Amino acid sequence: MKITVDDLSGPEIAAFLDEHLQQMRSITPLESKHALDLDALRAPEVTFWTIVDGDALVGCGAIKRLDADHAEVKSMRTRPVRQRSGVASLLLGHIIAEATRMGFTRLSLETGSDEFFLPARKLYEKFGFAYCEPFADYQPDPNSAFMTRTL
Repeated sequence: MKITVDDLSGPEIAAFLDEHLQQMRSITPLESKHALDLDALRAPEVTFWTIVDGDALVGCGAIKRLDADHAEVKSMRTRPVRQRSGVASLLLGHIIAEATRMGFTRLSLETGSDEFFLPARKLYEKFGFAYCEPFADYQPDPNSAFMTRTL
């Protein structure tokens, strides 16, 4: 598998992210949905990666700079047929290493609190993330779980 920075200009990643947004909308109440759309992911404070296996796009993830020391994990997604096959672990390890290389000392994230998101929360726990209070502009939300780790 190969991980590369993606400029979000291709139709395949646009469709992949659209599937992600549609899935999140079907699971999470609109007021609790924090997934970024394509335009928001193109912001200068966001670095976005895709992971391909052969010619197949199998996952993506990003970090958004919050300040000089703190970044947020965004848009982690694995193609459903490839879930629990190591894609997310490989990508999250890469994101943590890149965030460290970029000079961040803290990495945080927001994910869902219901059962659907349990595998994601377990993955983040495995990589040293701990539950925390809302950060940045987030507010307490029963549909959200907030996690952070130092780098």
